[in-house]
Amino acid sequence: MRLCRFDGNQLGIVRDGEILVVTEALDVLPSLKWPFPQHDIMIEHLDRVIAKAQELAGRARRIPVSSVRLDSPVANPSKIIAAPVNYQLHLDEGTNNQELRQGRSEVQTIDRAGLFLKANSSLVGPGSLIRLGDPTRRHDPEAELGVVIGRRGRNIPQADALQYVAGYAVAVDAVVRGPEERSLRKSIDTYSVLGPWLVTRDEIPDPGVLDLYLSINGKEKQRSNTRHLIWSVPKLIAFASAYYTLHPGDIIMSGTPEGVSEIVPGDRVVVGVQDIGEMTLLIEAGDWSADEMLRSPRIAKN
Repeated sequence: MRLCRFDGNQLGIVRDGEILVVTEALDVLPSLKWPFPQHDIMIEHLDRVIAKAQELAGRARRIPVSSVRLDSPVANPSKIIAAPVNYQLHLDEGTNNQELRQGRSEVQTIDRAGLFLKANSSLVGPGSLIRLGDPTRRHDPEAELGVVIGRRGRNIPQADALQYVAGYAVAVDAVVRGPEERSLRKSIDTYSVLGPWLVTRDEIPDPGVLDLYLSINGKEKQRSNTRHLIWSVPKLIAFASAYYTLHPGDIIMSGTPEGVSEIVPGDRVVVGVQDIGEMTLLIEAGDWSADEMLRSPRIAKN
C-alpha cells in the first residue's frame, strides 16, 4: 500500500494518480497524555491503520494527487539517521573534489565515519520548499532511499533487519558545504525531505535492487542503484541499532550516489526511487541574517 499524509494531517491511499481520502482510519490510534511517546504512533499502529483504511477505501472520496500538498509520511520520528559516503563512486568523487571534502584533508569511509543524526526539525515533505541557508556557501541535494522503521528494536541481527521496516520512501538529504560536522550542516530547516508517500514493506521485497535518480532543472545529475550501497539496508539497520534503540517512525537515509551538484534559489529538483515514486522540490533563498552568517565559520564557494 502507498499511504500519504497531506494538507495538514489528512491520510490517503495513493492509487493511479489519485488519493483515496481515508483520514478516518486515524481514529484507531490511541488517545495519549503527557508525557507523549518518543516515536510516531501512526507507524507504531500501522497494521491497524491499514486495515481500517482498506475498509474505508471502497467509499472514500477521490482527489488528484496533483491537487494537494504532500507532507512527510512520517510526522514524528524520534530520530533521523543518515549514512555518509555509502556509495563507492560518491566516495571517489569526494576524494577528488576539494569542495566536496568540506574543508577536510580527506573523506572518511563509512566504516570509519559510522552514522550521524539529523535534527527532526529539518524534516519536511515534498510540498514544502527547500530554503537554502548561508548564501556564501555551496548547497547540494542528495538523492537517497529512505527507510522507515516499524517497530522497536535494539541490537538487531542483519538477518532479521528487514522485519523491522515499516516501509520505504524517497529521501533527500540536503547539505551546506563547510568544515563543521555533518549533523550541523545537514540539519538546517527543510534539509531533510521524505515522500512523496510511504510504500509498505510488502511492496518492496528487496531494497537492494532499486534505481534512484535526481535531476536539477531537467538535467540529470545522479543515477544509480541501491545494489551499489557499501553498507546494505540490513547492515545500516543492524549497525544503527547497536548504538540507538530504534523506534517506530525512525528514518534511515541510506546514502547518496555520485553526481552531487549545487543548487541555487529558483532551481527545480526532481528525485525518484524505483517502485516508490517521484517528487519535485522547489528551491528558494532562506532567511539567514548577516549577523548569523558572521557568527558561523565558513568556507566560500569556488
